[in-house]
Amino acid sequence: MESFSLILAIVVITALAFDFTNGFHDTANAMATTISTGALKPKVAVAMSAALNLVGAFLSVEVANTISKGLVDETGIRPEVIFAALTGAILWNLLTWLVGLPSSSSHALMGGLVGATVASAGFGAVHGDALVTKVLLPAVAAPIVAGLATMFATRLSYGIGRDGDTPATRKGYRAGQIASAGLVSLAHGTNDAQKTMGIITLALIAGGALSPGSNPPTWVILSAGLAIALGTYIGGWRIIRTMGKGLTDLEPRQGFAAQTSAATAILASSHLGFSLSTTHVVSGSVMGAGLGRKGGVVRWSTASRMFVAWALTLPAAALVGAGAEAVTGLGDWGTGLVALFLIGSSFAIWKISRREVIDHTHVAAEEYTEPAGVVTTAMAMVTPPPVGMVADDLTATIPAATAEPRTTEPTPATTAPSARV
Repeated sequence: MESFSLILAIVVITALAFDFTNGFHDTANAMATTISTGALKPKVAVAMSAALNLVGAFLSVEVANTISKGLVDETGIRPEVIFAALTGAILWNLLTWLVGLPSSSSHALMGGLVGATVASAGFGAVHGDALVTKVLLPAVAAPIVAGLATMFATRLSYGIGRDGDTPATRKGYRAGQIASAGLVSLAHGTNDAQKTMGIITLALIAGGALSPGSNPPTWVILSAGLAIALGTYIGGWRIIRTMGKGLTDLEPRQGFAAQTSAATAILASSHLGFSLSTTHVVSGSVMGAGLGRKGGVVRWSTASRMFVAWALTLPAAALVGAGAEAVTGLGDWGTGLVALFLIGSSFAIWKISRREVIDHTHVAAEEYTEPAGVVTTAMAMVTPPPVGMVADDLTATIPAATAEPRTTEPTPATTAPSARV
């Protein structure tokens, strides 16, 4: 019983560690556009987001129930399986954070859980219908729906305010952007903090501490909310830089449209119990905002790297989760070996990240640009200039005409004598 209690405590601590990485990995979802447009200072933005993530954790438990009751067969799961799943999810979060890619923490967790469950109890222990309808389909639909909604909202915003680009208007959009960023943070806590609640509840059920079908206890809700809030306050500055500066250049009204659309989609999915990726939603919204502004161009080189990371998240985390489960199945020493591997790998990733320190002091630096790539360059050549560009900006890009060489007519004094007939 002592050994079992120890592994259950390890699982809970590891789950909260994942929740912490989820917080700093996804800070960009709520605050990247707000920081990039200058609506809020970086440290103020992450503090506001952290507080609202904590509040959002108490608003619902529908997503937590989807994970603890609907995704896998909870009666055949051991705490070691959940520990293996968390290992895959944490390592994927840290790797994508290191390279500054906004991948899905939610899908990393789902992938790790599915892989570890299959390795432990076979494919029959995974509820395929719940995986498809509440994880895979929303993963595909969410960025498309959010992107289209934001694109039309951006075009509508520029159409209505075509003649209203004044300091007062810009100030109003900045205020609206702050409010919508707060709504995204609240929605993020409502959706993402619940995933850790669900995984801890599943571990407690697997360990016999809770009866099957139980809702998350209050202490689970509070601890998950605090962990994700602390991670959010730390700030995932690498991913904030990519989301705010690497995908497209945003103005306040674009940021407002993107965040409002994203918050609406996330809150709706939380109400329905969908384990939605807030990263997918916000990334789709940012790209839609870039396409919605006349002359705005999405940097598809950055977007393509994101799409690759999204496609790899579930299988990569599943493979690591399955491998970790195979090792934990060897006994207590196997579980200890996986724990050492997780700690050592996490420390190594952190040491590598120190080679290029990115923090709040230069996360929104104007000189930062992502490589344009072939597609982005080609689109920029055929796209009208952005709204608000003045004539001087246009003429500055036109090379000055070179002076034609002047030919000197021969003077009578230098004219050669005519040939005599």
